[in-house]
Amino acid sequence: MAHADAQPIGRFAIDLTEVTIGAFRAFADATGMVTVAERDGGGLIYEAGWVRKPGWTWRTPFGTPGIDGEPAVHVTYDEAQAYCRWAGKRLPTDAEWLEAAHTERRKTPPAPFATGRAYPYPTGDSPAGANCLDECGPTPALDRSDVLARGIGPAPAGATPAGVNGLFDMGANVWEWVDTAAGSERVTRGGSWWYGAGPMHRDHRASKPPETAVAYIGFRCVEDRP
Repeated sequence: MAHADAQPIGRFAIDLTEVTIGAFRAFADATGMVTVAERDGGGLIYEAGWVRKPGWTWRTPFGTPGIDGEPAVHVTYDEAQAYCRWAGKRLPTDAEWLEAAHTERRKTPPAPFATGRAYPYPTGDSPAGANCLDECGPTPALDRSDVLARGIGPAPAGATPAGVNGLFDMGANVWEWVDTAAGSERVTRGGSWWYGAGPMHRDHRASKPPETAVAYIGFRCVEDRP
């Protein structure tokens, strides 16, 4: 049975929001998880090439303590999958993520969404309302621009308007790991605060090495339904 914080989509249910720092802390405390970024002294961000940022981890995503409600980042594919399994779930496949993000499956969705319709963006017909760079309009982003070469930073999970299937931040905020390979890499979906609306589009598919731990890739989980 789906948790109250998950939206049923056919044979699976997907988390309403990206996994937060607070939720990841519960996992780390329970399992003793020490992430790759923590062991390496910090995660990465792109400036003039990839740069390791000392002290930037899921606990301190931009060098200072994050709030419990912001997305957990600096988490590798394997670490994201480990969290989901600890929670009794798993990472979504690419097909599951796309269906949840772009095709409305609720029987009586609120306007302007329509049952069975596929949308180009997880926010609907336009990218408005997502936390992306420039093109999505005003957002409730946490301002980290003092330590960033580009963009403002993430918004708290669930702070932007709900989109297709009542899900939050499937478009932008942070990229999300999915359980689908792209050669030796793993697919990421949805775009992030680092980019404009382009990566939010359903036709945009990106990937990263699974050991990547950066400031703008997070994740959410799914659980199987009978």
